[in-house]
Amino acid sequence: MCGITACVADGDVVDTVLTGLKNLEYRGYDSAGVATLNGEGVRVHKREGGIDEMVADADGLDLGGQFGLGHTRWSTHGAPTDENAHPHTDCTGTVAVVHNGIIENYADLRAELSAAGHLFTSETDTEVVPHLIEDGLAAGLDAEAAFRRAIDRLEGSYAIAVVVDGTDAVFATRRGSPLVLGVDGDRRFLASDVPSFLEFTSRVVYLEDGDVVRLTPGDHEITDADGDPISRQIDTVEWGSEDAERDGFDHYMLKEIHEQPAALERAINGRITDDNRVHLEEFPPGSFADVGEVHFLSCGTSNHASVYAQQMLRDRGVPAYAFTAGEYATTPAPVSDDTLVVAVTQSGETADTLASLRSANERGARTLAVTNVVGSTAAREADDALFIRAGPEIGVAATKTFSSQVVVLALLVERIVEDVTGEPSAEAEALLSAMRELPSQVDSVVRESTAASLANRYAERAGTFFIGRGVAYPVACEGALKFKEISYEHAEGFAAGELKHGPLALVTPDTPVIGVFSGKHDTKTLNNVEEVRSRGAPVIGVAAETSDHVAGAVDEFLPVPETHPDLSGVLANVQLQLVSYHVADLLDRSIDKPRNLAKSVTVE
Repeated sequence: MCGITACVADGDVVDTVLTGLKNLEYRGYDSAGVATLNGEGVRVHKREGGIDEMVADADGLDLGGQFGLGHTRWSTHGAPTDENAHPHTDCTGTVAVVHNGIIENYADLRAELSAAGHLFTSETDTEVVPHLIEDGLAAGLDAEAAFRRAIDRLEGSYAIAVVVDGTDAVFATRRGSPLVLGVDGDRRFLASDVPSFLEFTSRVVYLEDGDVVRLTPGDHEITDADGDPISRQIDTVEWGSEDAERDGFDHYMLKEIHEQPAALERAINGRITDDNRVHLEEFPPGSFADVGEVHFLSCGTSNHASVYAQQMLRDRGVPAYAFTAGEYATTPAPVSDDTLVVAVTQSGETADTLASLRSANERGARTLAVTNVVGSTAAREADDALFIRAGPEIGVAATKTFSSQVVVLALLVERIVEDVTGEPSAEAEALLSAMRELPSQVDSVVRESTAASLANRYAERAGTFFIGRGVAYPVACEGALKFKEISYEHAEGFAAGELKHGPLALVTPDTPVIGVFSGKHDTKTLNNVEEVRSRGAPVIGVAAETSDHVAGAVDEFLPVPETHPDLSGVLANVQLQLVSYHVADLLDRSIDKPRNLAKSVTVE
């Protein structure tokens, strides 16, 4: 996600702002920029690419000033270009703004401002903010009042910091996006995460939604939306920068499980029309009209997301095949003129997936990368790219990236089906309508799950089996992968019907079986549940909260909200993530950095 940093002091702050930006690089970004104010106007320097490139380009520019903003951008609205990089300014160049989040009503605001004569130079949602402030200044308001009037117009999530020429202060606020204040003598800092300024100060103020802060050298003032003063405690951070990045969670993994609602919001933002049709800016209708079959190439968690998408395409009549990338590179499947090869990779740098992608390119297939990283090798080397917008994921065990991959692949599936068949699938309207509710439903699972108490009863068993059918099958495999990755305990995922073809020999009263139910083929899966219960194995069911037939047939029940069957796996997977997390925590495992594993596997 985007990174914001700011500093005010009695002396020049530009080097401090640049250091803060470097400290936020772990968040991921595709462009960077700074704005400074020194009594001689607002000065902005920004560009697509890395911070080092941006700094090199600034050589010879006079960017010094007592008031500074910095920003690393993770593209959502508009491609990673110099124009779309932050900070953004108004028509007069007197206002500079950095922003993290999504302004949901930006299109209406932009249309209104354009009609009033404002000129826009980027594709971003952020650019409406400086123009709204400009309007307030033109109406005779002072800088703070103009800032307050502007943020009152915004809908969505945001952390925003602003400088205005002629006003010796930085103004900022937050709603749904993090923003932290740092205190150090005459210096005041703002940042998306504490590590941005932790090397300068450990004294922090955690701003809350609705807080408006005014920073001046040696002082800060926090008020509410009405301008009334608010007292916020100054805390001392007792841990190092690596710990601070966890935002108070015990582990990155747990933090990232909790971030899934926001990640899903970003994944679907702008990609579903009001009448529940797919809108992929990168792929307008007809983009896949010549596709005859689809090959998915991926590894690990990404492969489970690919199998999920494979099942959805097959259900809709389009031939689809999910291959593990390590095998596809050495023993590739035949491709033809109508084969679409989709490389699914969180980092865009996975060596096996890149090798398979290159093999497909060499053999003349059309290729598409579905990835989380703008500018990654996969995104550059494929013919096209579709981004999942999950934001940076630090924990080795993928959580929010799986959910985002599944949702973005589901959107891609519907685009392909409509293009190939000439009309939306029979499931499209219901699926896309349900997808809008998915972020809030995931949030309810995270808040209400009883996985922690269940973990106390099932840690340190001889092994754990996960079973499912249809889209529940890859979720069962993903649940088993998470379990073994971070608990170091044996776990396997199976298609439910395969239990009786060998694995049933391993089932004992000491091997729990977790059944994932999607709402399709549940009766058959329940038959498999009876097979293992008759051999004494305890069964945990994960199904819709209305599935009384499942709840009554299992020993433990983890409910999820009712949704479209093709999205049920996303909700079930969150429950399985929490089970794995709490078991690993009980066993005192290294959850964020499991032994022998790396976040991005860059060797074959």
